[in-house]
Amino acid sequence: MQHDKVLILDFGSQYTQLIARRVRELNIYCEIHPYNKIPTSIEAYKAVVLSGSPQSVRGDDALHPDLSEIRAKKPLLAVCYGAQYLAHFSGGNVAPSNTREYGRANLSFIQKEELFFDGISEGSQVWMSHSDTIKTLPTNGVLLASTHDVENAAYKIEGEQTYAIQFHPEVYHSKDGKTLLKNFLVKIAGLQQDWTPDSFVEETVADLKAQLKNDKVVLGLSGGVDSTVAAILLNKAIGKNLYCIFVNNGLLRKNEFSSVLKQYEGMGLNVKGVDASARFLDALAGIDDPEQKRKAIGRVFIEVFDDEAHLIKDVKWLAQGTIYPDVIESVSATGGPSATIKSHHNVGGLPDFMKLKVVEPLKALFKDEVRRVGASMGIDAQLLGRHPFPGPGLAIRILGDITAEKVRILQDVDAIFIDGLREWDLYDKVWQAGAMLLPVNSVGVMGDERTYEKCVALRAVESTDGMTADWVNLPYEFLQKTSNDIINKVKGVNRVVYDISSKPPATIEWE
Repeated sequence: MQHDKVLILDFGSQYTQLIARRVRELNIYCEIHPYNKIPTSIEAYKAVVLSGSPQSVRGDDALHPDLSEIRAKKPLLAVCYGAQYLAHFSGGNVAPSNTREYGRANLSFIQKEELFFDGISEGSQVWMSHSDTIKTLPTNGVLLASTHDVENAAYKIEGEQTYAIQFHPEVYHSKDGKTLLKNFLVKIAGLQQDWTPDSFVEETVADLKAQLKNDKVVLGLSGGVDSTVAAILLNKAIGKNLYCIFVNNGLLRKNEFSSVLKQYEGMGLNVKGVDASARFLDALAGIDDPEQKRKAIGRVFIEVFDDEAHLIKDVKWLAQGTIYPDVIESVSATGGPSATIKSHHNVGGLPDFMKLKVVEPLKALFKDEVRRVGASMGIDAQLLGRHPFPGPGLAIRILGDITAEKVRILQDVDAIFIDGLREWDLYDKVWQAGAMLLPVNSVGVMGDERTYEKCVALRAVESTDGMTADWVNLPYEFLQKTSNDIINKVKGVNRVVYDISSKPPATIEWE
């Protein structure tokens, strides 16, 4: 099946991936490519979007895309930096704002007859994030919208299907952002909305069959959503040639090794459990740097899978449940100018000594898309609703070096927190939750005796894909009971705090 495709050119904005999510929510397929690596097969795309950027079009280091095969030849939507770029280099004028324009704003003027703003009213809230402003429009520019502080908030180029906006329709705070994107992509550019979970399954299974043929594949299961959905897709494609391995790295939640193995019973998968906890803890001994911990865990995972693969005759592939946020947080988005945030243990290919090729059926999907694909294949809703859990496990929730005793403490704390969320009917209202063991001891009093024990931080966030997240306002009564239970039942902890940081600027995990 052929789908209409949207090309998103990335200028390094942290919001670029949100543009992709919003486009895909419209059941339209899109791809992100660096602004300076435009695909040669540009005819394959029916519309193009230019992202924002932390750069300034006025700077010596301004990012210059070659739009010769796009401008006036394809429907083009320029967002923030893209809008300023079209203005600055096409006869308009961009200058520094008197004050940085960041946050909520409202459209005070709209060209109501424009299809671009169909269904959007004056007063609609939008999100601004820029320090430059468009003073005069480019040649043949026509004003479409203004806010109280930004006169040229949106414009089009006469004689082209080129539209530009100073605000960000992709972020949640732009209340009619999805409507505006639909107006541009569907009503103006004429794209079909036929990229659905069912179509993804059908096409991915067909692609896997063609790619893998009769080869054997070993897959690392984690018990989470991503690896499980990847396993079901691969099982549909190659059946008995799929060998699933669930590794106990000693950093799982309490009793998770046995419970996950039980979870997979009856799913038609060939699953083997491997307890390598001592091997991982030995490799982590004395390491306190978060990046070094991730790399050590990744190395041992590879070694364990290599050992297990050698026990299966003629295995040629290693499958992973890597998803899009893993990739874009480990390296710049498809090689673009975005900054690296952190590395992921399952991203970056395999070492030379390992003779397996990598297959990643979910690497283009966001977490919410993975869940929708899983639901379309009939995977149990309780499994699909499970909170994300980091691949390195509790190693990146224990700040500092890793010991078996620290793991034991955090497993007990985490169990009380997560079980409590379920008991209070809060689990499904939270996107991800966990506890962090801090490298801090504090003075306490227990039974009239002085204690000097560990502090733990509880974290619960709401999100859709992990790219942005807000802390959850859990009931005080719940936090009070959870804190009391942890301090009374977990030996070694005498203080509990609650993390109220949002992402950005903080990440969901502490390391």
